[in-house]
Amino acid sequence: MRSSSLVFLLAWALLQATPASATTWRVSPGLSIAAAVAKAAAGDTVEVAAGRYEERLRIDKPLTLTGIGRPTLAGGLEGDTLRITAPDVTVQGFIIADSGGSLEQQNAGIYVYPGSHRARILDCVFSYTLFGLWIEKSDDVEVRGNLITGKRDFSSSQRGNGIQLYNTRGARIENNHISYVRDAIYVDVSHHAQFRGNRMHHSRYGTHYMNSYYNVWEDNESFHNRGGLALMEVRNQVVRNNRAWGNSDHGIMLRTIQDSVVENNIVAGNGRGLFIYDAEYITLTGNLIVDNRVGVHLAAGSTRNQVEGNDLIQNQEQVRYVASRDEPWGTKSGNYWSNYLGWDRDGDGIGDVPYEASDLVDRLTWRHPLARLLMASPALQTLRLIARQFPLLRAPSVVDTHPRMKPARNDWRQWLGKQYR
Repeated sequence: MRSSSLVFLLAWALLQATPASATTWRVSPGLSIAAAVAKAAAGDTVEVAAGRYEERLRIDKPLTLTGIGRPTLAGGLEGDTLRITAPDVTVQGFIIADSGGSLEQQNAGIYVYPGSHRARILDCVFSYTLFGLWIEKSDDVEVRGNLITGKRDFSSSQRGNGIQLYNTRGARIENNHISYVRDAIYVDVSHHAQFRGNRMHHSRYGTHYMNSYYNVWEDNESFHNRGGLALMEVRNQVVRNNRAWGNSDHGIMLRTIQDSVVENNIVAGNGRGLFIYDAEYITLTGNLIVDNRVGVHLAAGSTRNQVEGNDLIQNQEQVRYVASRDEPWGTKSGNYWSNYLGWDRDGDGIGDVPYEASDLVDRLTWRHPLARLLMASPALQTLRLIARQFPLLRAPSVVDTHPRMKPARNDWRQWLGKQYR
């Protein structure tokens, strides 16, 4: 008797520990998505058939919302089109359209409410939304494969951002295509995130970082913006294998940044390729900086950085540098400068005389741009040599003591003529 009772109790405990199977709820045109969400239990799936659904939706429990044939969820130009207020929610395969237009209320296509950890937004199209995604105080969020287009008829200052992260950790933002917003990706007080494979254009900044640490920005493309990538008040960043081209102001801005690596990026056809301001303990290596109006604008005590193995080619001004003392670059292996006039007698691939990036002639051309017409003339070249011999005429400069005679990259010609006109 005791034996049978024990078996019964064990069977009952096993049944209690076995989770009920998840249910799939199906919604077709004419029915309400919100009604299906209300009926669903945590862990269920709501499948929505192709069609247009005029409703503002709230998901307040962990579930999966899947679009079949890419249905449209339209918010009627009011508030947020979709609001997520629970953890472990997945939204996939929708057109998210017509959010409100209030910057004060921060209207978004999808607003991920604080505490909605592990939200996943996959393969959606955001159409005519103020903010595409606003993600606040939610960790380990994944945003992948989305197409985000803002309110193109709004002036730039009145648009929202494509993806906004505020006070998050562990986000993965991958393979999104974002345009016609204020900033394509805005990152504020958000750490340990990964940004890969995103394309951003026709915005103020492709990406705008503020007060964010330990992030990876890799294999992204920013073009035809005012600025490609702006890193401001940050540290411990990795910026690798990106392409920033045809941006009217700068390709990559490094402003008040420490302990970071910027490597193997292509920066072409921008107003300023790299704008470096108040940067310390940065490793800049393997970057191609080509055909910008100013290759590198260096200012505000940017020092104690390692700058090696970069190619600076056919920039109208290689470096714009104004300071009271020389700044050493290339102390180990050197950089390539397309306007280097030195020689290599021993054939080791390193120039025998240092390269000075902003001498008296450079400063003369900054003040009198028409003097560029004489850059190849014997008179200006003689003036450059004389200035180096007489310290009173010499201006503080970026000095590369090991200038390379050949560029590291052979594909630099394909990046000529990328200016946004």
